[in-house]
Amino acid sequence: MRKVMFAMNISIDGCYAHTHFTPKEDLMNYFTGLMHDTGVIVYGRKTYELMVPFWPEVAKKRTDRPCDIAFADAMTPIEKIVLSRTLKTAGENTRVVSEDPEGLIRELKQQPGKKIASSSTSLLPNILEAGLIDELYLIVHPILVGENKRLFDNFLAPEKLNFQLEYTQVFNSGAIALHYQKVEG
Repeated sequence: MRKVMFAMNISIDGCYAHTHFTPKEDLMNYFTGLMHDTGVIVYGRKTYELMVPFWPEVAKKRTDRPCDIAFADAMTPIEKIVLSRTLKTAGENTRVVSEDPEGLIRELKQQPGKKIASSSTSLLPNILEAGLIDELYLIVHPILVGENKRLFDNFLAPEKLNFQLEYTQVFNSGAIALHYQKVEG
């Protein structure tokens, strides 16, 4: 059974707006490693439109930092699924699904292959509440933003969900990666 991982950059106060974070080389290498363990990426429309076409263009141009190119090379060929009711078509290696995100994730989990990755904050509450997230990769950056949405603002658990800290990694910027595994039962 495949695992579902959710990865996100956040501030100390839990804000996730991507404009607050500029990952340095060691953090980009960390994200590239996550992509090497990924067989399919599930996005919401907004996250998809942030990530694609940006990273595929980096892969084509090859003018960015080597660590950015390595991430783009790892991420671009991975199958992508966009969960959206408004998007009708998507780019290369991507399909659009308009209904039943939880059912889709359950189906993907049953297939053989590498992990299922998601970093879509709009999908997080539903798939977390449905018990479909197996691993959390939270990269906490050493800033207080004080504005914008916080990662778990819309999460209303029907019951307490337990995760166990598997490891931490500190980056040169002072950001810390926290890797949690869901505790069953």
